[in-house]
Amino acid sequence: MATVTFDKATRVYPGTERPAVDKLDLHIEDGEFLVLVGPSGCGKSTSLRMLAGLEDVNEGRILIGDREVTDVQPKDRDIAMVFQNYALYPHMSVADNMGFALKIAGTPKAEIRQRVEEAAKILDLSEYLDRKPKALSGGQRQ
Repeated sequence: MATVTFDKATRVYPGTERPAVDKLDLHIEDGEFLVLVGPSGCGKSTSLRMLAGLEDVNEGRILIGDREVTDVQPKDRDIAMVFQNYALYPHMSVADNMGFALKIAGTPKAEIRQRVEEAAKILDLSEYLDRKPKALSGGQRQ
């Protein structure tokens, strides 16, 4: 494993004015577990595709360890991308899925509940917290 750094990484698709990813500054430590969560179209998948070299970086840079990989071909980055799949446990509710990493980390139940409710409100998923993933649309599953 290695650290990953997005240093003001920006992706603007041709023919658009608004960046899909706008000056992303993010540092992920070696061994750190990170979950990208946000509404559809906010740049989560684009950021991962930039890291894998499948999308151009128009401004800024991306580093894997100490090596800048912004202009390195995907095959030469020593990294792989697993294409989007819903990492949801079908037997658990939306709330339980959202709070799973916190539960594993030993976070108190009350704090998990509070943080899940806050995130659900931001993502406009509050009314779905008691449902199972199969009862959600594709966008809601994301």
